[in-house]
Amino acid sequence: MIEGEAPMTSKDTEGKGPAHPISSVGNALRLLLMVRDQPQQRLSDVAKALGVSTSTAHRLLAMLQSYDFVRQVKDMRTYVAGPVFVDLRLAAVRNMDVRALARPILTELAMKLNETVHLAQLEGMNVRYLIGAEGESQLRVADRTGQVMPAHMSATGRALLADLPVDRRKSILDRLDAEGVDVAALREDLDQIRQQGYALNFRVDDIVSMATALRDRDNNTIAAINAAGPTSRMSQRDQVYVARQLHAAAAQLEDALRSAPLA
Repeated sequence: MIEGEAPMTSKDTEGKGPAHPISSVGNALRLLLMVRDQPQQRLSDVAKALGVSTSTAHRLLAMLQSYDFVRQVKDMRTYVAGPVFVDLRLAAVRNMDVRALARPILTELAMKLNETVHLAQLEGMNVRYLIGAEGESQLRVADRTGQVMPAHMSATGRALLADLPVDRRKSILDRLDAEGVDVAALREDLDQIRQQGYALNFRVDDIVSMATALRDRDNNTIAAINAAGPTSRMSQRDQVYVARQLHAAAAQLEDALRSAPLA
């Protein structure tokens, strides 16, 4: 898009397109634009707007739902924007390069706790560690920057899952359930995380990890900050202090995100 040019809408695409369009692909793309412009769509309205039968509109919506572009409102013939559109709306925040804003905050946090800390984001059902900082202790957790792991298997990932909107969290839990994960136990853990404000994970290698989520200016869950250290330095009393410092760092980064100009 040329700088200063208005974004294209679904109406702008009417009468435009390739000389030999593939109708099903064209309808799917037009439907994506409709959902972008108006996040709630009724089945009958979709059929009318696309000029197709209700059954064809239903198949198109079902296909988009299978890829998380839309989700169906329970017991209704209405569809709303799905998790993928949430990810796309976060793109503007990511373009500010959250890592640059987080770097000094994480460095200060690592020095305060004398432990390894990270900033991480969700990528589908996984969590990616974007940036880390280490304390000065000789015995410390290794920096995980760049690593990806299943979100439900780490404190960082579970802090993010717990803070997601209900519909997006349900979508991920449904897929985990299909993979054989004990979703009932995970759901209880996520409920507890929301109540206490942080996630806690005791690893088999005698490492304790704690994490808390943070949100952007639009109140979307954007990332999580974690701290990890040896069990010997993470007693219950230590955990209270770590949780307090994690919350303070998350609040500081949230303020920086809200103050930063959008790209």
